[in-house]
Amino acid sequence: MTSTAQASTTGARATHPEHLSHVIFIAAAAAMGGFLFGYDSAVINGAVEAVRDRYDVGSTALAQVIAIALIGCAVGAATAGRIADRIGRIRCMQIAAALFTVSAVGSALPFALWDLAFWRVVGGFAIGMASVIGPAYIAEVAPPAYRGRLGSFQQAAIVVGIAVSQLVNWGILNAADGDQRGELLGLEAWQVMLGVMVVPAVLYGLLSFAIPESPRFLISVGKHVRARQVLAEVEGDGVDLDARVAEIESAMRREHKSSFKDLLGGSLLFKPIVWIGIGLSVFQQFVGINVAFYYSATLWQSVGVDPTESFFYSFTTSIINIVGTVIAMIFVDRVGRKPLALIGSVGMVLGLALEAWAFSYDLVDGRLPATQGWVALIAAHVFVLFFALSWGVVVWVMLGEMFPNRIRAAALGVAASAQWIANWAITASFPSLADWNLSVTYVIYTVFAALSIPFVLKFVKETKGKSLEEMG
Repeated sequence: MTSTAQASTTGARATHPEHLSHVIFIAAAAAMGGFLFGYDSAVINGAVEAVRDRYDVGSTALAQVIAIALIGCAVGAATAGRIADRIGRIRCMQIAAALFTVSAVGSALPFALWDLAFWRVVGGFAIGMASVIGPAYIAEVAPPAYRGRLGSFQQAAIVVGIAVSQLVNWGILNAADGDQRGELLGLEAWQVMLGVMVVPAVLYGLLSFAIPESPRFLISVGKHVRARQVLAEVEGDGVDLDARVAEIESAMRREHKSSFKDLLGGSLLFKPIVWIGIGLSVFQQFVGINVAFYYSATLWQSVGVDPTESFFYSFTTSIINIVGTVIAMIFVDRVGRKPLALIGSVGMVLGLALEAWAFSYDLVDGRLPATQGWVALIAAHVFVLFFALSWGVVVWVMLGEMFPNRIRAAALGVAASAQWIANWAITASFPSLADWNLSVTYVIYTVFAALSIPFVLKFVKETKGKSLEEMG
């Protein structure tokens, strides 16, 4: 990546209008990996109860099958960068697309529970790769003047992928007369839900053949002529191509390859700034956000909501997630990262506390009382809205900005790993906790949301308007 000082000299060069549509297509094609990231993460929501019934498993075993994909995510995220540096960003995308496709087919046609778990890991590996390669590729291809806006395509694609997966699940359930195990296309409905991901996975693979390799990678392997061609395609004919190539080469020579050893310091193993990054990642997950995307259909059915309605509520929650993400993208540079995080924490405390209160009531004829049912439903949407407009976007923005240059890559890797581990802990524990006491489970999430407020106030520094060099 170029330094901020260099970026400022190139940032003023606006891409010519005739090139901008091409750049948008390239960024959108790369962001299909983000779409699949969101789709594959959330599609399992529609299959949870059917898998429990089909294989007659308890909550603990079921949770491991749902959560095991996150192990693949962690491995995929940890290795994607090295794979991309060796064989290129486009080849890495094509591998991810192939893994998404294979995972979709395998998950739709499992012959045992362990078999389903294996294909979940394969899909998780693809998610991990997509989570790293998409943003990196877009940042390397996007003209400096448009890098921020085009970079937001990845997050937007993730939340759209989540919403589309819930809409597809709802449509399939309706086609199967509301029965997750009902026959559809010769399979059970939940199998069709998991198999439909083949369509966007194949599209992602096809689109990867229609976009150019990253100029940065081409220069790193000595393909300067092709790098100039790509730069001309995305930045316009008026750009001094020799200067741009020299600029990229200079930045690559100056880069410090940070390592795990660079993060060590102080009496608590890591430098304080690294612990703050880990804290942001852990709080983002410990409020229970992924329960809303992995288990929401199961959650609503457990308090007496009809399966078809529960799938519809999962879809509406996903739409709220998109709305919140758009709000965050609009205000993160205007309001600032820290104020937005605090606003989100307060809203999440309110939503989660109301859910805990509603779930504390005994079921009447298998359902929550009417008042508590509506409170739970509205509070769930409030929680997701405030998460999406704050922590869902702000944490990733801050993790990319808060670390000093000399440790940024390694520190971001540790913080991202902490996020996957925290995600796994919440995902794996929810079914058993919910069986024990659903209300207390939401009290726990409420406590973490509340603790995030003093954490942000005391430890998190605002990064809005500061250059990366000012971080140390």
